[in-house]
Amino acid sequence: MNQSVLKALDILDLFIKQHDMTLSDISKKLDMPKPTAYRLISALESRGVLHKQKYSEHDIRYTLGLKLLELGNIVSEQLETRKIAYPHMEALCQKINEVVHLVIIDQFEGVYIEKVESNQTLRLHTRIGKRSPLHIGSGPKLLLAYQGQDFIEDYLQTSHFSNVSEPFSMAAKSEIKKEIAGILQNGYAVSYGEQDAETIGISYPVRDHTGQVCASLAVSGPTIRFFGERGQQIQEETKKTAQAISKDLGYKKREDI
Repeated sequence: MNQSVLKALDILDLFIKQHDMTLSDISKKLDMPKPTAYRLISALESRGVLHKQKYSEHDIRYTLGLKLLELGNIVSEQLETRKIAYPHMEALCQKINEVVHLVIIDQFEGVYIEKVESNQTLRLHTRIGKRSPLHIGSGPKLLLAYQGQDFIEDYLQTSHFSNVSEPFSMAAKSEIKKEIAGILQNGYAVSYGEQDAETIGISYPVRDHTGQVCASLAVSGPTIRFFGERGQQIQEETKKTAQAISKDLGYKKREDI
């Protein structure tokens, strides 16, 4: 593990008990040479994680920076989304008896932040914290579709297939763009066997109070259980649940305003 990163985190931990400190304070508390402490502090300051306040030539103190407030707000919003979504997810799972996930976007990946398991004998084995490239799986794909054209173009310039260092081919880019267009037109995403063989995933958008898509509500299971009337029921109940979560997050459709 990168020792510089660990030392930088040790510095941040000091501010839990003391809100402002000098370079000497930090150096002594961590038994760290001043040049090393200064180098790490300067790096944290440059990224807005620490803030330097100069009271005099000999009294320079550091406090936590506003970048942490920004990151903290993001975490708080995610936790609030999970808290609000969970009872709805439980109710949906009881109705359709299939695994239900809540997925958010983190840079160029989808992250599964909540899960309600079914009691089916044949079921998918997934976990909270799982990450997936945004073009794989109904939940991540839906999030990619709603990120906007600039983000999508940036994503397609990166290397994500099977975690190998190869760019998307022109054919792959064309196929992803075609899927995105379909998702935006239909208002939901579907995946077939993209993460596990012979499985299907269906996802609907969850919107926050600003109207932005902040998460996707995904249900998945063996393909054989998602056809006919049962498949239609699963899709309709998932859509209703995503809308209910969005409403509880403060989202109002135009006709509601």
